[in-house]
Amino acid sequence: MKKSKDILNKTGDNGIKLANNLCSTQQTGWSRRQILMHMGAGLAALAAPGLLRAQSDRPIKFILPVGVGSGVDTITRSASEALSRAFGHTVVVENQPGAGGIVGTSALVRSPADGYTLSVVSNNHVIFPSVYKSLPFDPLADITPISVVGTSPLVLVTNPARINAQTAPELIALLKAHPDDYNYASSGNGTILQLAVEMFLLQSGTKARHIPYKGVGPMVTDLLSGQVDLGVLSVASIRSHLESGALRAIGYCGTERSTALPNIPTLREQGMSNYNVEGWIAVVGPAKLPAENVQRVYRAFTEAFNTPEVKAAMTTQGNVIKLMPPDRTKDFFKSEMRKYAEIVEGAHIEKM
Repeated sequence: MKKSKDILNKTGDNGIKLANNLCSTQQTGWSRRQILMHMGAGLAALAAPGLLRAQSDRPIKFILPVGVGSGVDTITRSASEALSRAFGHTVVVENQPGAGGIVGTSALVRSPADGYTLSVVSNNHVIFPSVYKSLPFDPLADITPISVVGTSPLVLVTNPARINAQTAPELIALLKAHPDDYNYASSGNGTILQLAVEMFLLQSGTKARHIPYKGVGPMVTDLLSGQVDLGVLSVASIRSHLESGALRAIGYCGTERSTALPNIPTLREQGMSNYNVEGWIAVVGPAKLPAENVQRVYRAFTEAFNTPEVKAAMTTQGNVIKLMPPDRTKDFFKSEMRKYAEIVEGAHIEKM
């Protein structure tokens, strides 16, 4: 009987030949029909879809807490094919914008910690505690920070039909001369795009009314139509509008010019020596993601973002790849949370 059971662990022609031999020599005590029936059942089980292929066919879903066309969305989609190859799984991008990113992040934290549901977030994630009285999740305890992927330049822009200014000093003079006439857009209350403008207004001693939107897409639409006058956006989300002249760049918000559009000066170059706001993106998972899954995701991002096509896309968008290992990413999130708490306090933004 032991030999007959061993037959069931074999597959292919050799197993069948062995079964035939055993049947013919009557070494098993089983009939030829019984052996072939058991072997057929075993082979059918191995071939069944759901046993061997279930895991390899399962897609990896990225829940993005931002709208289509935002910087985070543009970067993630431009790397999705390379990520699919690196993971060995199809990558699916699902946008769930709303409440400055709270809607999508809430969906992520409710997901199983199995490595198949992830997210790419921005500075907004660590700003939440400073601008909301209560949240449906803890921005640190309810996620697993995996890696900061890179930075994305932000630029202060205006609608040229509404704002007759080409430089930061000219814009400041205009806002001071008409303190109640202009407004600015953001992708939502408490987002990095709101804080970036608030820092500009605070440091320049000017005023403008805040008009929050549910994501970058509708914000850009109203900027282009003239419903709102100015705002801060990532280069990746509006490069074509800057090149066409539909929007005018006043200056970069970071300390350096972007390689994507190097002719645009920084706000620091234009006299705002203390101004510095830089966007960043990071990949995160649900809380308690096993260490092996964390490393798997980090390796996949490292591989994908070192491919020529992703490097080229990031350069075109003006982004800088700066992959941070998992053991440093959580500390980075904590330090950024403290940083933006100070900015919110300095800008006198009341919690919602």
